[in-house]
Amino acid sequence: MTTIKIEGIRQLREETGIGMMDCKKALTEANDDIERAKEILREQGLELMEQIGREAHEGRIVSYVHHTGKVGVMVEMACNTDFAANGAEFIQLANDIAMHIASEAPLYVAPADVPEEDVEQKKAEMRKQMEEQGKPAEIIEKAVEGSISRFFKDACLIKQPFIKNPDVTIEDMLADLRTKTGENILVAQFSRFAIGEDENEA
Repeated sequence: MTTIKIEGIRQLREETGIGMMDCKKALTEANDDIERAKEILREQGLELMEQIGREAHEGRIVSYVHHTGKVGVMVEMACNTDFAANGAEFIQLANDIAMHIASEAPLYVAPADVPEEDVEQKKAEMRKQMEEQGKPAEIIEKAVEGSISRFFKDACLIKQPFIKNPDVTIEDMLADLRTKTGENILVAQFSRFAIGEDENEA
């Protein structure tokens, strides 16, 4: 029996927008062949995000204020239809994400939102630090990529483990609801306000 690696599941989910469990089942059936797994998902009638091609022009704005009154969040959640935006699961996900942002204070929605100059600056700083320690070039590049990956997990909302269930990321939760609804569901932007802190906006 083929052992399905979590990396393959995450890759299939990222390329299709399909939920983790459906991706795992498809990969198991496809003996860990990602392209065959995509065919299986299509055969099962699950829409691939790469094929949807629909702009998410509907959605809703939700807010969350911590019980102390010192932290507040507004989140714009986007989807394809007003029907989905009014669904209980969509609203619950939006509220959970707003609460998560209040607690974890991400700086960006996704890695693609991080300015390229900031990423290059962090890479340069890590390379310089490793070079000063006399590390080999191949070790330096691996360390730089690992450092950037950790930065994205810390700073980007969709890469963060969900505060109420660290076994799943915000990205996983969005993918699961996309699978259930067949819609392009995403976090369009957010603002976090905290007394005594600068505003974080993405």
